[in-house]
Amino acid sequence: MADKPKLLSTVLGGEQVPPHLARSVIEERLRNAIIEGRLPPGTAVRQQELASLFGVSRMPVREALRQLEAQSLLKVVMHKGAVVAPLIGEDAVDTYDLRLMLETQALRESIPRLEASDIEKARGYIAELENETRHTEIGRLNRLLHLTLYSKARNQKLLRLIENELNEEERFLRFHLSSMGLGKLTQDDHNALVDAASDKLVDEAVSILQAHITNAARTIRDYLNKQSAS
Repeated sequence: MADKPKLLSTVLGGEQVPPHLARSVIEERLRNAIIEGRLPPGTAVRQQELASLFGVSRMPVREALRQLEAQSLLKVVMHKGAVVAPLIGEDAVDTYDLRLMLETQALRESIPRLEASDIEKARGYIAELENETRHTEIGRLNRLLHLTLYSKARNQKLLRLIENELNEEERFLRFHLSSMGLGKLTQDDHNALVDAASDKLVDEAVSILQAHITNAARTIRDYLNKQSAS
Protein backbone atom coordinates (compact mmCIF):
# COMPACT_ATOMS: atom_id res chain seq x y z
CA MET A 1 0.00 0.00 0.00
CA ALA A 2 3.03 2.28 -0.02
CA ASP A 3 2.12 3.66 -3.44
CA LYS A 4 -1.20 5.16 -2.34
CA PRO A 5 0.18 8.20 -0.49
CA LYS A 6 2.43 8.86 -3.47
CA LEU A 7 -0.55 8.60 -5.81
CA LEU A 8 -2.62 11.06 -3.78
CA SER A 9 0.27 13.48 -3.54
CA THR A 10 1.04 13.25 -7.27
CA VAL A 11 -2.57 13.65 -8.36
CA LEU A 12 -3.79 16.26 -5.89
CA GLY A 13 -0.69 18.32 -5.19
CA GLY A 14 -0.03 19.36 -1.62
CA GLU A 15 0.24 23.08 -1.11
CA GLN A 16 -1.02 24.61 2.12
CA VAL A 17 -4.57 25.98 1.84
CA PRO A 18 -6.32 28.50 4.11
CA PRO A 19 -8.51 26.69 6.66
CA HIS A 20 -11.70 28.44 5.50
CA LEU A 21 -11.13 27.19 1.94
CA ALA A 22 -9.89 23.71 2.80
CA ARG A 23 -13.15 21.79 2.42
CA SER A 24 -14.05 23.27 -0.98
CA VAL A 25 -10.50 22.97 -2.35
CA ILE A 26 -10.12 19.34 -1.27
CA GLU A 27 -13.58 18.44 -2.54
CA GLU A 28 -12.94 20.04 -5.94
CA ARG A 29 -9.49 18.47 -6.33
CA LEU A 30 -10.80 15.02 -5.48
CA ARG A 31 -13.93 15.33 -7.63
CA ASN A 32 -11.94 16.35 -10.70
CA ALA A 33 -9.35 13.61 -10.15
CA ILE A 34 -12.06 10.94 -9.80
CA ILE A 35 -14.15 12.05 -12.79
CA GLU A 36 -11.06 12.39 -14.99
CA GLY A 37 -9.87 8.92 -14.01
CA ARG A 38 -6.64 10.04 -12.34
CA LEU A 39 -7.82 8.30 -9.17
CA PRO A 40 -9.14 4.93 -10.35
CA PRO A 41 -11.95 2.95 -8.70
CA GLY A 42 -10.88 1.29 -5.47
CA THR A 43 -8.23 3.87 -4.58
CA ALA A 44 -8.18 4.43 -0.82
CA VAL A 45 -8.68 8.07 0.17
CA ARG A 46 -7.51 8.42 3.75
CA GLN A 47 -8.38 11.42 5.89
CA GLN A 48 -5.00 11.72 7.57
CA GLU A 49 -3.09 11.59 4.29
CA LEU A 50 -5.21 14.41 2.86
CA ALA A 51 -4.93 16.46 6.03
CA SER A 52 -1.14 16.14 5.90
CA LEU A 53 -1.00 16.98 2.17
CA PHE A 54 -2.93 20.22 2.59
CA GLY A 55 -1.74 21.12 6.07
CA VAL A 56 -5.19 21.18 7.65
CA SER A 57 -7.08 19.35 10.38
CA ARG A 58 -9.13 16.27 9.59
CA MET A 59 -12.44 18.11 10.01
CA PRO A 60 -12.57 19.85 6.57
CA VAL A 61 -11.24 16.66 5.00
CA ARG A 62 -14.04 14.66 6.60
CA GLU A 63 -16.62 17.16 5.34
CA ALA A 64 -15.21 17.02 1.80
CA LEU A 65 -15.33 13.21 1.79
CA ARG A 66 -18.93 13.24 2.98
CA GLN A 67 -19.89 15.52 0.10
CA LEU A 68 -18.20 13.23 -2.42
CA GLU A 69 -19.84 10.18 -0.88
CA ALA A 70 -23.22 11.92 -1.29
CA GLN A 71 -22.33 12.45 -4.96
CA SER A 72 -21.63 8.69 -5.35
CA LEU A 73 -17.97 9.36 -6.18
CA LEU A 74 -16.71 7.78 -2.96
CA LYS A 75 -17.99 4.83 -0.97
CA VAL A 76 -17.14 3.70 2.54
CA VAL A 77 -15.77 0.15 2.78
CA MET A 78 -15.55 -1.66 6.11
CA HIS A 79 -11.99 -1.83 7.49
CA LYS A 80 -10.73 0.32 4.61
CA GLY A 81 -12.54 3.64 4.89
CA ALA A 82 -13.36 5.85 1.91
CA VAL A 83 -12.44 4.53 -1.53
CA VAL A 84 -13.15 5.78 -5.04
CA ALA A 85 -16.49 4.32 -6.09
CA PRO A 86 -16.74 1.76 -8.91
CA LEU A 87 -17.90 2.73 -12.37
CA ILE A 88 -21.34 1.89 -13.74
CA GLY A 89 -21.62 -1.85 -13.39
CA GLU A 90 -24.33 -4.33 -12.57
CA ASP A 91 -26.70 -1.50 -11.63
CA ALA A 92 -26.41 0.16 -15.07
CA VAL A 93 -30.08 -0.45 -15.85
CA ASP A 94 -31.16 1.05 -12.53
CA THR A 95 -28.89 4.04 -13.14
CA TYR A 96 -30.53 4.81 -16.48
CA ASP A 97 -34.03 4.18 -15.16
CA LEU A 98 -33.30 6.78 -12.50
CA ARG A 99 -31.93 9.19 -15.11
CA LEU A 100 -35.13 8.84 -17.12
CA MET A 101 -37.24 9.92 -14.17
CA LEU A 102 -34.99 12.73 -13.01
CA GLU A 103 -33.96 14.26 -16.33
CA THR A 104 -37.37 14.27 -17.99
CA GLN A 105 -38.78 16.11 -14.97
CA ALA A 106 -35.93 18.63 -15.00
CA LEU A 107 -36.36 19.20 -18.74
CA ARG A 108 -40.10 19.86 -18.29
CA GLU A 109 -39.36 22.42 -15.60
CA SER A 110 -36.47 24.04 -17.44
CA ILE A 111 -37.65 24.48 -21.05
CA PRO A 112 -40.23 27.23 -20.39
CA ARG A 113 -37.52 29.27 -18.62
CA LEU A 114 -34.63 28.69 -21.02
CA GLU A 115 -33.30 31.82 -22.68
CA ALA A 116 -31.69 32.33 -26.08
CA SER A 117 -28.27 32.37 -24.41
CA ASP A 118 -28.91 28.91 -22.94
CA ILE A 119 -29.84 27.51 -26.35
CA GLU A 120 -26.76 29.09 -27.90
CA LYS A 121 -24.59 27.59 -25.18
CA ALA A 122 -26.11 24.14 -25.77
CA ARG A 123 -25.53 24.41 -29.53
CA GLY A 124 -21.93 25.36 -28.81
CA TYR A 125 -21.40 22.11 -26.90
CA ILE A 126 -22.93 20.15 -29.79
CA ALA A 127 -20.57 21.86 -32.24
CA GLU A 128 -17.64 20.82 -30.05
CA LEU A 129 -18.95 17.25 -29.82
CA GLU A 130 -19.24 17.06 -33.61
CA ASN A 131 -15.48 17.54 -33.94
CA GLU A 132 -14.22 15.96 -30.72
CA THR A 133 -12.40 12.64 -30.84
CA ARG A 134 -10.83 12.58 -27.37
CA HIS A 135 -12.86 10.27 -25.19
CA THR A 136 -12.03 12.25 -22.07
CA GLU A 137 -13.64 15.34 -23.61
CA ILE A 138 -16.71 13.64 -25.10
CA GLY A 139 -18.02 12.65 -21.67
CA ARG A 140 -17.41 16.12 -20.26
CA LEU A 141 -19.12 17.92 -23.15
CA ASN A 142 -22.08 15.53 -23.03
CA ARG A 143 -22.54 16.25 -19.33
CA LEU A 144 -22.33 20.02 -19.81
CA LEU A 145 -24.81 19.93 -22.70
CA HIS A 146 -27.45 18.07 -20.69
CA LEU A 147 -26.93 20.22 -17.60
CA THR A 148 -27.38 23.36 -19.70
CA LEU A 149 -30.77 22.16 -20.91
CA TYR A 150 -31.88 21.34 -17.35
CA SER A 151 -30.30 24.40 -15.73
CA LYS A 152 -33.48 26.46 -15.35
CA ALA A 153 -35.38 23.79 -13.40
CA ARG A 154 -36.54 25.28 -10.11
CA ASN A 155 -35.76 22.19 -8.01
CA GLN A 156 -32.08 22.52 -7.09
CA LYS A 157 -31.98 19.17 -5.29
CA LEU A 158 -33.21 17.54 -8.50
CA LEU A 159 -30.36 19.17 -10.42
CA ARG A 160 -27.80 17.96 -7.89
CA LEU A 161 -29.07 14.39 -8.22
CA ILE A 162 -28.88 14.60 -12.00
CA GLU A 163 -25.34 15.95 -11.90
CA ASN A 164 -24.33 13.00 -9.72
CA GLU A 165 -25.71 10.56 -12.31
CA LEU A 166 -24.07 12.41 -15.21
CA ASN A 167 -20.74 12.44 -13.36
CA GLU A 168 -21.03 8.67 -13.05
CA GLU A 169 -21.73 8.30 -16.77
CA GLU A 170 -18.83 10.61 -17.64
CA ARG A 171 -16.44 8.49 -15.58
CA PHE A 172 -17.66 5.35 -17.34
CA LEU A 173 -17.27 6.86 -20.81
CA ARG A 174 -13.73 8.05 -20.05
CA PHE A 175 -12.70 4.48 -19.24
CA HIS A 176 -14.70 2.52 -21.80
CA LEU A 177 -15.74 4.64 -24.79
CA SER A 178 -12.66 3.71 -26.82
CA SER A 179 -13.44 -0.01 -26.49
CA MET A 180 -17.20 0.19 -27.13
CA GLY A 181 -16.76 0.16 -30.92
CA LEU A 182 -19.32 2.89 -31.59
CA GLY A 183 -17.42 4.75 -34.29
CA LYS A 184 -18.16 8.46 -34.66
CA LEU A 185 -20.95 9.45 -32.30
CA THR A 186 -23.92 11.11 -34.01
CA GLN A 187 -25.36 14.31 -32.60
CA ASP A 188 -28.80 13.85 -34.21
CA ASP A 189 -30.56 13.29 -30.87
CA HIS A 190 -28.84 16.26 -29.28
CA ASN A 191 -29.67 18.54 -32.20
CA ALA A 192 -33.31 17.45 -32.19
CA LEU A 193 -33.47 17.92 -28.42
CA VAL A 194 -32.09 21.45 -28.55
CA ASP A 195 -34.36 22.36 -31.50
CA ALA A 196 -37.43 21.24 -29.55
CA ALA A 197 -36.25 23.09 -26.44
CA SER A 198 -35.65 26.23 -28.50
CA ASP A 199 -39.21 26.05 -29.88
CA LYS A 200 -40.61 25.42 -26.36
CA LEU A 201 -42.03 22.05 -27.49
CA VAL A 202 -41.90 20.42 -24.07
CA ASP A 203 -43.59 17.11 -24.83
CA GLU A 204 -41.58 16.60 -28.02
CA ALA A 205 -38.34 17.37 -26.20
CA VAL A 206 -39.20 14.93 -23.41
CA SER A 207 -39.96 12.18 -25.96
CA ILE A 208 -36.60 12.77 -27.66
CA LEU A 209 -34.80 12.67 -24.32
CA GLN A 210 -36.56 9.46 -23.29
CA ALA A 211 -35.49 7.73 -26.51
CA HIS A 212 -31.96 9.12 -26.18
CA ILE A 213 -31.45 7.84 -22.63
CA THR A 214 -33.09 4.48 -23.43
CA ASN A 215 -30.75 3.95 -26.38
CA ALA A 216 -27.73 4.89 -24.26
CA ALA A 217 -28.84 2.42 -21.57
CA ARG A 218 -29.21 -0.35 -24.16
CA THR A 219 -25.76 0.35 -25.63
CA ILE A 220 -24.03 0.26 -22.25
CA ARG A 221 -25.99 -2.79 -21.08
CA ASP A 222 -25.04 -4.71 -24.25
CA TYR A 223 -21.40 -3.69 -23.82
CA LEU A 224 -21.31 -4.77 -20.18
CA ASN A 225 -22.97 -8.09 -21.03
CA LYS A 226 -20.28 -8.76 -23.66
CA GLN A 227 -17.57 -7.85 -21.15
CA SER A 228 -18.92 -10.25 -18.53
CA ALA A 229 -19.28 -13.06 -21.08
CA SER A 230 -15.73 -12.74 -22.42
